[in-house]
Amino acid sequence: MTDLAQKTAARSAAETALLDAAERLLVDAGYSGITTRRLAEEAGVNHGLVHYYFGSIENVLVRTLERFTERLVERQRSMYAADVPFIEKWRTAMRFLVEEDVRYEKVWLELQALAWNRPEMRERLASVDEQWRSVLTDAFAPARDEFGIDMPLEALVSLVVTFNFGIIVERLSGITTGHAALLDWIDTFLEDRWQRR
Repeated sequence: MTDLAQKTAARSAAETALLDAAERLLVDAGYSGITTRRLAEEAGVNHGLVHYYFGSIENVLVRTLERFTERLVERQRSMYAADVPFIEKWRTAMRFLVEEDVRYEKVWLELQALAWNRPEMRERLASVDEQWRSVLTDAFAPARDEFGIDMPLEALVSLVVTFNFGIIVERLSGITTGHAALLDWIDTFLEDRWQRR
């Protein structure tokens, strides 16, 4: 292996270790509990590498969210592309929403709160939001017609995004009141529309 290849491999390993550590710390300690030294210690690398490779701790954290989002967006696109009725895709998506752990939600909301006062971060977080809206737009365009939902597509996507966001925020706060009833109502609505097609 050449010196350049070794350096490239070492950098890649260190960057991955820092992103993995940032993901764990965002979930376990939140943004306010992360310092450059704590992040480097968790990653098992020299603390100088945080700024050397990423420029700032905020860049590490946003890149962590972007990487996490890429994995989940790929999963969602595959799910919505499956050759099964839309209602089954919806049910799977809702199981993902309420049955999985809350790691992604914690990372996403920690960074959203951070970006409220940091305009330079808002663009990158808006890009993450746009990825989710794109997944839903592609998935819901045919479903909206199939189920006879008389609502502009953009409005439908916005409704589902804000609905999901509300459930996520409440779950992280320990509140689940009415969630199951709401999901059951939506499922019944979709099932009824599915049967009437």
